[in-house]
Amino acid sequence: MEQYKEPCIIDLPRIYDPRGNLTFVENGQSLIPFAIERVYWTYDVPAGEGRGGHSHHEAQELIVATSGSFRVNLFDGKEWRHYTLNLPYKGLYVPPGYWRTLDNFSSGSVCMVLTSTAYSEDDYVREFDEFLKLAGGR
Repeated sequence: MEQYKEPCIIDLPRIYDPRGNLTFVENGQSLIPFAIERVYWTYDVPAGEGRGGHSHHEAQELIVATSGSFRVNLFDGKEWRHYTLNLPYKGLYVPPGYWRTLDNFSSGSVCMVLTSTAYSEDDYVREFDEFLKLAGGR
């Protein structure tokens, strides 16, 4: 599998069909730089609300807007990067060590996240000040 060191948009496979299109992700696929251990999705986010507000020590993520749109904001300790996701065949790869927030959710949006690790509270950095201390070595 290809290894990415920076956040980037990954084009996922798309199969066109007049009855409706199909996109898929498989373990072992060279597009995704990690084996998928967990998948979760966020939906019904009220207008004006945000999600995220944390970083990971180890987990890698692929974030996909399977419906609607939202913005992903990533901070490496020095600069913010902003990505608007609105296509179900494009995913944002997020390596560990980035503070992330999600906002600007459209009505009916669904945010699907594929991760490289099973859930572990120990993998999360939930306090921004702690994140800044950890990111100080960048």
